[in-house]
Amino acid sequence: MTTLIRGKAHLLGDDINTDIHCSSKYHPGRDNAYVAQHAFEQLAPGFAARFGKGDIIVAGKNFGNNSSREQAVHILRALGVAAIVAESFGRQFFRNCINNGLPAVECDLGRIGENDEIEIDLAEGRVLVPARDIVREVPPLPAAVQEIIAAGGLIPFLKAHPDWKMTQS
Repeated sequence: MTTLIRGKAHLLGDDINTDIHCSSKYHPGRDNAYVAQHAFEQLAPGFAARFGKGDIIVAGKNFGNNSSREQAVHILRALGVAAIVAESFGRQFFRNCINNGLPAVECDLGRIGENDEIEIDLAEGRVLVPARDIVREVPPLPAAVQEIIAAGGLIPFLKAHPDWKMTQS
């Protein structure tokens, strides 16, 4: 299971709700790939064109607030987002990320710059920006969550593990 993610940082601010991820004006009759071409357009024109497959979104507080739409995560996957690092997430959005195999890590990356290389180690609970000597320790994602992410989300995980049962600790 790969637990190390590397990519270029693309910065977004605080309170980025899922309506900004994927504006409803692009939804009717459109697939996720089309909508992804317009991701964050209201906030940062040209964002999707600058974003490369495997890059990482770095945001502030309340990323993904205001909605429980799983489609917002599907749009980010179609855009090629490898992971999201934010100071905090809307709780439903955070869970939708895990359920759809998109790593989401909470920590402050206040000194990071646009296009900085960022490394996220899910198993060790570490976020690094080597060029700026930034190292943030974060709680490692639980092993079961890492397995769900590695499988591509909850449904693929459950299909691969039909006998899996949640254990209480």
